[in-house]
Amino acid sequence: MEHLLELRNLSIDLPRGKRQSPVKLVEGVDLTVRKKQNFGVVGESGCGKSITCSAIMGLLSYPLTVGAGSSIRFLKENGEELEITSLSPAELRKLRGKDISMIFQEPMTALDPMYTIEEQINETLRFHTSLSKPEMHEAALAMLKKVKIPRPEQILKDYPHHLSGGMLQRVMIAIALINNPRLLIADEPTTALDVTIQAQILDLMNELRESYDTSVIMITHDLGVIAETCEEVAVFYAGQVVEQASVEEIFRAAAHPYTAGLLKSVTSLGGEEKMLYTIQGAVPTAGNFGQGCRFADRCEYCESRCRESAPALTEISPGHLCRCWLHAPGKEAAQ
Repeated sequence: MEHLLELRNLSIDLPRGKRQSPVKLVEGVDLTVRKKQNFGVVGESGCGKSITCSAIMGLLSYPLTVGAGSSIRFLKENGEELEITSLSPAELRKLRGKDISMIFQEPMTALDPMYTIEEQINETLRFHTSLSKPEMHEAALAMLKKVKIPRPEQILKDYPHHLSGGMLQRVMIAIALINNPRLLIADEPTTALDVTIQAQILDLMNELRESYDTSVIMITHDLGVIAETCEEVAVFYAGQVVEQASVEEIFRAAAHPYTAGLLKSVTSLGGEEKMLYTIQGAVPTAGNFGQGCRFADRCEYCESRCRESAPALTEISPGHLCRCWLHAPGKEAAQ
């Protein structure tokens, strides 16, 4: 196994009883994350971004399950290959917080209001290391300094409600990185923050990634965050990857109409037009996808075969994948 993380044919099922087949919330996802890579996952709310990464962590909420035939393989530092879908709960707990960490979207709800910042940092150290209490204190203090928190000695004694959103997010980053994980999953880490603090958090994450040699999966709906932090990006829509390429390629030559619409909605903010561009309609709900392309009802290029059969994710140029009949083999892409 050459890569750090490999997802193959990943599906996430919502059971509907013994007599009905499960609803596929995510279907047929293939992703590869290299060592020391920043990988972006982008799409609207409800597209399957967060639950895909929850599956990597083994944190799917009941009754969601990883579907049959799915594979999530992870390479540990010692060269051992793990099939995450087959790990026991105890093995998953050893992996989480040590080899794979996650920064959650809402730090105020992710942190326990009953415990101090130091106690919550120490919980991670206590579970994964054999440090003494004074050593844990020094490690927590050093980590807060690395994430550029002022007055770290005082902050360690504070409770989460004493801190601002930006400070809490720095604490979450400190907890996620304190055991030097090989993979960090960041679930929209700047969503609840103002623009100035967003920029500071993104700069901080880039600096720490370089110093810790950690791969990052950045989940977001903000293409600006993708442009700022990532090397490669997968665009999710209705539980599928509809386009995947380098960030430069996506911004230069987006192939899927959905990706093009996302980019146009951003660029229209600074244009001369007074109306903000929007993609008409809404993401279809799971179980109501139909047999054709899942984007057909919202696509300006929709034709009859788009509603009749689903396109496959195909390579349209080296390293550039797209799931669209416009780019089917033998057919030129519409300009």
